[in-house]
Amino acid sequence: MSQSASQPGRAGLSRRALLGAGAACPVAWLALAPEAAWAGGQLEEPLADSVRTALASAIAFSAPPEPEFRSTEARIHYLRWLSTMSDRLRRRKPDLDVRREFLQTVWYESARAGLDVSLVLGLVQVESAFRKFAVSSVGARGYMQVMPFWTRVIGDGDPGKLFHMQTNLRFGCVILRHYIERERGDLFMALGRYNGSRGRSPYPDAVFGAQRNWLFGEKPPVPSA
Repeated sequence: MSQSASQPGRAGLSRRALLGAGAACPVAWLALAPEAAWAGGQLEEPLADSVRTALASAIAFSAPPEPEFRSTEARIHYLRWLSTMSDRLRRRKPDLDVRREFLQTVWYESARAGLDVSLVLGLVQVESAFRKFAVSSVGARGYMQVMPFWTRVIGDGDPGKLFHMQTNLRFGCVILRHYIERERGDLFMALGRYNGSRGRSPYPDAVFGAQRNWLFGEKPPVPSA
């Protein structure tokens, strides 16, 4: 039974044991999150031309992360989310402007890729401990620990751009969406593929555990017909 991409975290949290302190006390685990980047990375695989073109198009869009809302209620929901997440992230990013810009960009790129923002924040926590210039032992870079080969495969070939906040989050979200589609909505397998450890539980379980720190209790308003 796979975990559906439309229900992030639900099945993964219930069916698989979370890692150590992360399962017992997610907030405490956030405070004790390791400073080293997770030593994993996506594996370079052959891509069909159509897939390569679609991914390249998805990361090439250069609009700034300006949220758009269908209603006043949706905007209010976002502002409440932003305030709540800002409070939770304060220890990691003390500067308010930096913190809000980061969260706005995560929200924008997650929504653009059709991902649950709490899942993306959990992944960032595990991958880089919210460090913009993190580099893993295998060379993955930035917040979402994107492997440099992706800039050659679907970008302009400049791996230095992976230290740019929106570029890194754009690549990471697009790549994760690609893996979710390859795994037919199974988040457990998609996360393993993202980390280069497909089929093994420690990494997906760590992300699902970290995701709990970023869940937001209020449901978004239902769009009117």
